[in-house]
Formats: sequence, C-alpha cells, structure tokens
Amino acid sequence: MIKGFLSFHFKRLLSTDKGFHDELRKITGLFPGNEELYKLAFIHKSASLRLPDGLVINNERLEFLGDAILDAVIAEYLYSKFPNEKEGFLTQTRSKMVNGDYLGQLAIQLGLEKFIISHAHNFNSNKSILGDAFEALIGAIYLDHGYKAVKRFVFKQLLKKHIDLSQLLLTETNYKSRLIEWAQKDRKEVTFNTELEETEGTLPEFISFAKVNDEIIAKGHGCSKKEAEQNAAKNTLKKLIK
Repeated sequence: MIKGFLSFHFKRLLSTDKGFHDELRKITGLFPGNEELYKLAFIHKSASLRLPDGLVINNERLEFLGDAILDAVIAEYLYSKFPNEKEGFLTQTRSKMVNGDYLGQLAIQLGLEKFIISHAHNFNSNKSILGDAFEALIGAIYLDHGYKAVKRFVFKQLLKKHIDLSQLLLTETNYKSRLIEWAQKDRKEVTFNTELEETEGTLPEFISFAKVNDEIIAKGHGCSKKEAEQNAAKNTLKKLIK
C-alpha cells in the first residue's frame, strides 16, 4: 500500500522518464533493489507525503540511520588508514568528513540535487537539505544492501573519485572550537546567544550572536542551532584574527 502510494506521488512530483534507476546505479555503483527507499531518501520534510492512514513520511528517518552508518564507515576507514594517529586526530578528521556543509558539496558533485523534492526556496544552494539527502541515501543503501555495500559506495565512489583527503585535512570546519581555543589563550570568555527567527519559509532559521567578554562581535544564520553558531564563530574569527 505504502509502496504504491509513494510511487504515485513521486511520479507526480518528479518525472521518472529521466532514468532514476539508471542514474542512481551510476552514482552509487550499486543496483537499487528497493527503489522506493531511494525515492523516499530524496523527499525533504518540507514536501512530506501523507499516506491514507494519516502517516506522514519524508527522509528524516533515513537521514537519522544514514548519519550513524556513515559515522561508523568513516571511523573504520580512518582507523585503518592512520594506524599511528591518536583519537583526537581521528575524531577531528571524521568530523570534517561528515560535516553537513561538506556532505552538501558531495551531494552536488554526485548530482543528487536533481532528485530532491522540497518546497523550500533555493534548496539547491542549501547545504543542510543537500547534506540530509546524502545521509538519507546512505540509510537507503544500508537497508537495501547492508553495511558492506555502504562501505563499497564510500570507498569506491567517494574516497576514490570525490574526496580529496589531503586537502580536507587542511580545511578548518569547527570554527566554534577554534574561537573558544583562541579566547582561552587570552583568558577571554566566549558565549553564544542563539534563537529561532521568525520566517515566512517552510524551514526554521536560527540566528546566533557570538560574544567575547559580553561584547557582540558577529552573528551567523543557519537552519540549525549548531550551524548558526558555527557561522557566528566563523564571522567572529574573521573580525578578530587578521
């Protein structure tokens, strides 16, 4: 019942004459078994579908699952690749690789944006929506083919073709931690005031004000509290560290 209903609405929202199955196979290197899972992976919550029994479906549950599976796969990869590195390095590197913005970039490189169904404005430039869809795709692959298939996708399709690990290691992504470390050296206090903004769009938007010794230095926006604080920290660092 759910499968047929989802197929009907997916075809209504996104034309399937573009060879969804074939394109997905090229992207993942895998043959999609349960195609409905992959279609569900690209339905953002702003375009949620309501089934006849009242159940609302979107890609959030698959995103939750994919996030955990991706963390495990990347952790295993880094553990093997860097046998002499300490836990701190491994954790920081994994954080860079599964960062929402970075996953959004990977989603664009893979061409996932053409599959996404969303009612949000300018979602093609919204790294949060793109990154969530990427994680949901991981969840779909895991449910369809298992953990080993996710590893094969990550290793062969991502690490070999799209991820420049040496460049990524040089990239700063945790601006909040960097700002706090900078402040601690000079015995300064950093705080963030973050709140939900009222917007007319379908997605929540947060605004965060970064303070150093109770003085507002910069602000940042984001689709989550975490993203807003990272952007506020990034903008603060730009002002304080020349």
